[in-house]
Amino acid sequence: MQKRRLITLAAIATAAAITATAANAQKKYDPGASDTEIKIGNIMPYSGPASAYGVIGKAEAAYFNKINAEGGINGRKINFISYDDAFSPPKAVEQARKLVESDEVLLVFQPLGTQSNSATQKYMNTKKVPQLFVATGATKWGDPKNFPWTMGWQPNYQSEGRIYAAYILKNYPNGKIAALWQNDDAGKDQMKGLRDGLSDKAGMIIADKSYEVSDPTVDSQIVALKDSGADIFVTWAAPKGAAQAIRKVGELGWKPVYFLGNVSTSVATVLRPAGLDNAKGIISTAYLKDPTDPTWKDDAGIKAWAAFMDKYFPDGDKTNNNNVYGYATAQTMVQVLKQCGDDLTRENVMKQAASLKDFTSDVLLPGIRINTGPDDFFPIEQMQLMRFDGESWQLFGDVITGEVGH
Repeated sequence: MQKRRLITLAAIATAAAITATAANAQKKYDPGASDTEIKIGNIMPYSGPASAYGVIGKAEAAYFNKINAEGGINGRKINFISYDDAFSPPKAVEQARKLVESDEVLLVFQPLGTQSNSATQKYMNTKKVPQLFVATGATKWGDPKNFPWTMGWQPNYQSEGRIYAAYILKNYPNGKIAALWQNDDAGKDQMKGLRDGLSDKAGMIIADKSYEVSDPTVDSQIVALKDSGADIFVTWAAPKGAAQAIRKVGELGWKPVYFLGNVSTSVATVLRPAGLDNAKGIISTAYLKDPTDPTWKDDAGIKAWAAFMDKYFPDGDKTNNNNVYGYATAQTMVQVLKQCGDDLTRENVMKQAASLKDFTSDVLLPGIRINTGPDDFFPIEQMQLMRFDGESWQLFGDVITGEVGH
């Protein structure tokens, strides 16, 4: 009997060991992940010339706090570590190294800015750390062959430029275009999209001026562009420069058909400082619901977002669509981590990020879905035109699928 009992106990112990081994085998962790925690890094311009974007990081932090309060992701809490780079590429490199080598994050999520991400891209890919859903629409973020650890999120700038070009060709075929663009890869991408979209009508662009994001004003550029005789004006600028341009155009009494880059359509941080009357009639693009648009006042998604803002980010401005953007990006990140299950390796994070199928956020426009694949690192490729009526943005036309990036 004693011998049989020992054999039985041994069998139970062996079975338990096999079960434990199997359970552990199913769990795979890289630095930044454990049974209880997922460390996510982030780099934002909380100070400097693009500090208006800093609210995005705050909205994302608030959303992750919401997820943690609800039990986390597969039982793990998110530890969101966000640093300021003041929109300075050298500082971005410093912060990326700190996140990877000191904080040992699993991934870096939504680092903002074309120049900053360009400065860190090779480092992140050499280290094989996901540079995921970067907060910039430069086309270069969709290059999995050369940079398999970097992925964009928002529609790319060249697609946006093509959308404006198509609208101009259809409605103002004899127009004369002037453009103000930020002197970096983002501005160059946007201008390329506009020129490519105009094709053999690219000569419609009779004047363009670049500016540095650190420039105190863009007044001299606006005066020169008005004097060109253009009757269509396209602005590709960060919030500060965009607001200055709108105000100066108003002060000069210039009345062009005005197109404004999607990244600077916030009522709170761009249009209101520029003067709502000055902004009336401006055309841009959208892929997110605008909380200032009465169209969405009874929308379930915007109601869910507003409830989130009330509870987790009460100091946040509900007229600032950067808070909508941060919410949507964080929801996408959470979806990827859910799909990872217990395989929280950097390789699997990128695999799951490249395996999103018809995912949508509460705040994406109807008909817009996020789809990715191993050769498709452009999660969102659809936009819709909108016009500012002096109080809020009004959508018009159909949802348009971008043509650039493949």
